[in-house]
Amino acid sequence: MTLEPNGVATANGNGAVNGTAALKAAVSAPAPVPAEGKAVDLSHHLSLVARSRMPSPLKDILTYMHLPGMISLAGGLPHPSLFPFQSLSTSVYHPSTVLDPANPVPPSDGITIDIARKAQPGNVSFLERDLQYSGAAGFKPLAEMCKALTAAVQPPAYADWDVLINCGSTDAWQKIVTLLCERGETVITDEQIYPSAQAAFIPEGVKCLPIPVDDQGMRPDALCAALDAWDTATQGPRPHVMYLVPVGQNPLGSTMQAERRKEIYAAACKYDLVIVEDDPYFMLQFEAWDPLAPSDESATPPADFMSKVARSFLIHDTEGRVIRLETFSKTLAPGLRIGFFVANSMFIERLLRGTEVQNQQPSGFSQVILGETLARWGTEGYLQWCAGLCEQYRVRRDWMLDALSSELALTPSAETMVATINGRKVLSFTPPIGGMFIWCTVHFDEHPGYAAFVGDGPDRRDKEHEFETAFWKKLVDARVLVTPGWYFTPYEGQGVPSSNNEPGKGYFRLAYSFESKEDMEEGIRRLANVMKAEWA
Repeated sequence: MTLEPNGVATANGNGAVNGTAALKAAVSAPAPVPAEGKAVDLSHHLSLVARSRMPSPLKDILTYMHLPGMISLAGGLPHPSLFPFQSLSTSVYHPSTVLDPANPVPPSDGITIDIARKAQPGNVSFLERDLQYSGAAGFKPLAEMCKALTAAVQPPAYADWDVLINCGSTDAWQKIVTLLCERGETVITDEQIYPSAQAAFIPEGVKCLPIPVDDQGMRPDALCAALDAWDTATQGPRPHVMYLVPVGQNPLGSTMQAERRKEIYAAACKYDLVIVEDDPYFMLQFEAWDPLAPSDESATPPADFMSKVARSFLIHDTEGRVIRLETFSKTLAPGLRIGFFVANSMFIERLLRGTEVQNQQPSGFSQVILGETLARWGTEGYLQWCAGLCEQYRVRRDWMLDALSSELALTPSAETMVATINGRKVLSFTPPIGGMFIWCTVHFDEHPGYAAFVGDGPDRRDKEHEFETAFWKKLVDARVLVTPGWYFTPYEGQGVPSSNNEPGKGYFRLAYSFESKEDMEEGIRRLANVMKAEWA
């Protein structure tokens, strides 16, 4: 692999990637201008645990073992000749491959990767080294490729940034919580939050401040209002950490555009916030769905794919306030469990110290497979693969939206689609332009049996939840599974009302990422049949 002057990684030798000229132009021209300014001092955001971490001397000594002529009697490393793995072989698609379900790609149409025990010409990996203990920073060639990818696509707007390999975004977020949060503090989130993100901070004694959203996600006006109204005497320290999923937000499906990101970033500077940008769906950004036009199922990636995506907060980050969580789970395979941080060098160094004692290093097998794949594809090839992949999920989104339109007559209302049955509003949602999910509002207040069941007594909230649960169970009985909205209710602390309890409304999330077209259509038909029976 070589790094071109603009920071783009390209593959050498057999399996080299050229890609389309249009895609190359979108990625590499004009070349990013290196930022000159440095991050501001944000060390006051570190937790006591993060500030107290010291370098592990046994980890640091590894760097001396590789000096020329060194005879190491220091490290307790297993001898590589005793590893039972003689070689590793895998085959990956060429990055230009279009994985059209109707026209499967022949198994032979791929790039074969053979990794030997010892170093071989043309390979960036070999097993005797890469299955050994390494530093917590992980496989250096892979880290260099991740940094090249960031520099090519969305370089931070300051100079002293770096990357650090992690074991995927769940691992990364847990490390961030340890890095930045103290017991009794509060994290700023969207008004709905991915459950596993909460599961990382609730046991740490951390609550969240949910901020109202619209079709682009968090509203800047609501964020500023909440922080201006914060009362430290009754609410504790003012929040200083913000957790966002800006593209295809899970579960809301919203995607934040450039102007909104600038406004959120300006608020972060004003209120001294650190933005944690968890962005697993970045490469899955689509054109808007047109309910009046037939869906295009060709899944042919557009040549100008990268010119249309909403870019990271990093490109607006002049102060080093953004910690970006990148992952290969949605673009390659979740089981790799490989991702990387992008952040200012101070945060990266503290995260490195934490990694030394939290998980030592990412899996050698995963790093070798991913590193060799990216070395052969190059940055341009990886983006070409993502462009094709994005089209597949765009097609799947259209399958579900078309099925909803067919089974439940939809009418547009501003940015929202509304379904009615016998003149009663039953369902509304905003068609997503990224990610894997549709967030649906269920209008229980127009259900003929709702008012009598719920009543207006002091147990109204409990009765509303009981009504929503009963409806969800009817869907289960019809053998269609959706994710209930209450799974995503932010944890605000004992006795604080949940933010998604608008009277008369319920919520559920639909995922269009997994099922076949036939099963998706059948699932939506079953859902519609239950709703038609309930609202009749």
